[in-house]
Amino acid sequence: MTTDTDAKLIEQGRLLFAGEWTFIWASPSIETLPPMAGMEVAFAGRSNVGKSSLINSLTGRNALARTSHTPGRTQELIFFEGPDGSDFRLVDMPGYGYASAPKVKIASWTKLIYNFLQGRASLARVYVLIDSRHGLKDVDLDVLKSLDRSAVSYQIVLTKADQVKKSELEKTFEEVRTELRTHPAAFPDVLVTSSRTGDGMAELRAAMVRLLNERN
Repeated sequence: MTTDTDAKLIEQGRLLFAGEWTFIWASPSIETLPPMAGMEVAFAGRSNVGKSSLINSLTGRNALARTSHTPGRTQELIFFEGPDGSDFRLVDMPGYGYASAPKVKIASWTKLIYNFLQGRASLARVYVLIDSRHGLKDVDLDVLKSLDRSAVSYQIVLTKADQVKKSELEKTFEEVRTELRTHPAAFPDVLVTSSRTGDGMAELRAAMVRLLNERN
């Protein structure tokens, strides 16, 4: 993309996410999913990676998505709908890797996530959030492999970038980029964000607008 195109997408993203975003649905099972409509992007990641904070920062709202310091609190697929006419939804997925939850619960949530990923034609991309302080863990790599097998397009988003030294962030960034070369369903670009400072949010919004434009 040219600089002009980047600027255009960033402005389109700003306008889209400055509009009205609302909670529309919570699904504890595949049977209770909302009807497919328009384009959806989903956010996945370990518990406490900052999914809800990222969604709130993207939309400029403090409490659109519920945040919690308790791992595994989001136990459903949570759907948020964009402004009228956008035909665009965000999906907050249950966090994975929560050791404190009962194994039966973990198995149920995992099945819900995988069934959703494999059977949702309206799902354009999954943004897999990785904590900049910790980098890729084994549980993250398992999820990436599952997405590869399901042929679901995904992109890595590093979160909490403001909480790491620049040298450590650059090292994690390069390690993630190197790892992604072995994953066929991965989008090669890695986004670096901070919900606290807003860094990277314009680029993430622009990436989603680009997806919308490609679909339309």
